[in-house]
Amino acid sequence: MPTRGVVYVHSTPLAVCSHVEWAIARVLAAPVNLQWTAQPVDPGARRAECGWTGRPGTGAELAAALRQWPMIRFEVTEEPSAGVDGERFMYVPGRGLFRATVGAAGDIQLGEDRLRGIMAAARAPEALAHALDKALGTAWDAELEPYRYAGDGAPVTLLTRVG
Repeated sequence: MPTRGVVYVHSTPLAVCSHVEWAIARVLAAPVNLQWTAQPVDPGARRAECGWTGRPGTGAELAAALRQWPMIRFEVTEEPSAGVDGERFMYVPGRGLFRATVGAAGDIQLGEDRLRGIMAAARAPEALAHALDKALGTAWDAELEPYRYAGDGAPVTLLTRVG
């Protein structure tokens, strides 16, 4: 059963744009030609986004392919499909890759065992709040938000995984 998702390249140097397209094309086994626009938050950088269709797990493959370039900022989402949870990946230079399970509404889902582990490890209310923020990717969201806002109204490319 196929699923779908979106790749948001929030910021990349111009020289890396073709490499990003090649990485996405390699995962999707289809040619990719993104519509790059200026990223106003990062002068000289470019941004692009594309919707994709493929088998479950494609989102993780796309995130792994894109993290080869530590200077880009990106997000990859994969919608839930029959019997498979959705996923969200965020990458910020210097912070690394964040991965979370997402529900049908796009909300991050924290499982019971993970919540129990966080509660058991927290020795004070501040520690609990910090651990929950980390589990929800709050720092990644905060760093990416200006880049997301700057991309409102940007063109979107639709791609389909072959094979």
